[in-house]
Amino acid sequence: MAAEMLSYIERQSPVHRLTGVTKLICFIIWSSIAMLTYDTRILLCLFLFSIVIFMISKVKLKEVAFVLLFILVFLLMNNLAIYLFSPQEGVKIYGTNHVLFEMAGRYTVTMEQLFYQFNVTLKYFTVIPAALLFIVTTNPSEFAASLNRIGVSYRISYAVALALRYIPDIQRDFRTISLSQQARGIDMSRKEKLPKRIKNAASIIIPLILSSLDKIEMISNAMELRGFGKNKKRTWYRARPFQKIDIITIIIFVSILLVSLYITFHNGNRFYNPF
Repeated sequence: MAAEMLSYIERQSPVHRLTGVTKLICFIIWSSIAMLTYDTRILLCLFLFSIVIFMISKVKLKEVAFVLLFILVFLLMNNLAIYLFSPQEGVKIYGTNHVLFEMAGRYTVTMEQLFYQFNVTLKYFTVIPAALLFIVTTNPSEFAASLNRIGVSYRISYAVALALRYIPDIQRDFRTISLSQQARGIDMSRKEKLPKRIKNAASIIIPLILSSLDKIEMISNAMELRGFGKNKKRTWYRARPFQKIDIITIIIFVSILLVSLYITFHNGNRFYNPF
C-alpha cells in the first residue's frame, strides 16, 4: 500500500531530532522572511538553504512528490492570475519599462513583470520545502507535548495532534472505500473518461463523510470516558526536553531573520531592483 501523504515519516536525521516547538518556531521565522522580503538575493539563498535542509532530513522526494505537483499546478494558476489582473505590476514597482514583446492592449510582456513574478515563484519555492518538512518530520504526539510545555493549553495541543493524525486516516479511508466501490463495478481507473471518473469519484464522498463522523464520535466518547479535560495539567508520553541542537537551531534562524530584515529594509524598500 502506498504511503500516506503529509503524514509523519520517521527517519534518523538532525531535523527529526529537533523538538516540535523548535521546528514550529523555525518555520514561522522562515515564512515571515519569505513573506516580508522581495529581495531576490535573500530568496535565492533561502531556497538553496531549504534544499540543503531537505537533503539533511533524509525525506525522499517521491514521498512528497504528489503534494509538490499539486502546489506547482496552483503556483502556475497563481502566476497566470497575477498577469491577467495586473500585467504592469512589475513596471509600477521597479519604475522602468523594458518591453520584450507586445500583445493586445496593456498585455505587454516586460522584463520587470517577469522579474516580479519570478520573485513570487521564489517565495513559494522557499516556503514549500519548510512547510512539508515541518509536517512530515514532526510526530503529532511529540508536537502536542512540546506546545503544552511552552504554555499552550493541553486541550488545544491535543486538538492539533488529532488534526495531524487525521490526515493519514482520511487517506486510508478514502483508499478503502475506493477499492470497495471498484469491487462493485465502479471504475475509477484511467480506462474511463475523465467526466465519468469524476462522477464515480463523487460516490466516495458520502461514505467518507459518514466514516469521518463515526470516528469523531468514537474519539469524543473515548476522551470523555477517560476524563479528558478534567484536570488543569496532564503528562505526555512523547514529551522531550529542549536540547543543545534546539537552542543552536533557533539562534541560527533568528540570526538569519535579523540579517534578512536588515538587507531588506536598510534602504527603505523591500524590493531588490536590478534595473
